[in-house]
Amino acid sequence: MQTTAAILLRKRKFSDTSLIVSWCTESLGCIQTMAKGARRAKTPFAGKLDLFFETEISVVPSRKSTLHTLAEVVVRNPFAGIRENYQRTQAAAYFVELIEICTERDHHEPELYSLLQRAFGYLDKNHPNLRAISHFEAELARIAGVHPAPAGPKKINTDPAFALGNLFGKLPLSRTPLLKSLASETKSKAREVA
Repeated sequence: MQTTAAILLRKRKFSDTSLIVSWCTESLGCIQTMAKGARRAKTPFAGKLDLFFETEISVVPSRKSTLHTLAEVVVRNPFAGIRENYQRTQAAAYFVELIEICTERDHHEPELYSLLQRAFGYLDKNHPNLRAISHFEAELARIAGVHPAPAGPKKINTDPAFALGNLFGKLPLSRTPLLKSLASETKSKAREVA
């Protein structure tokens, strides 16, 4: 059994009683687990498997596949502020989709977990803005090796999101509505001030 800090990315029905849960973990990378019995009325997972929760999970690794067995979950931070308004939830969902596109399952990349944890910590307390979205994209592009750090020796004019899209063949469809929503809100606030 392996124990690691993890953030819940996605969950879906597997059977009448079980769920498949995707995680971004600190020490195992992005993994999928089978939460047996999670859909039953009396389950040890009750109230612990919600989107964006930061947890500590115990996993029994599979020898035959990339679908591991979830043994235990302890919630560390529910990031409740993310659920306070639609744009926070929309930004968190976009970050999750972007990470899912840009990572291989069971590939360990410790910076990825740290990036997502910081992003969710920010969204937990702050309203998203275009700068926050751009920062997340730039950091993810740096971790993926397709864009240098902002203070790097070379100045590259390529947009980090464009670099990620080129490398992985696409960007999440949710990006455009999120950016339009944030840009519209920025314009509205500018008009109010003027």
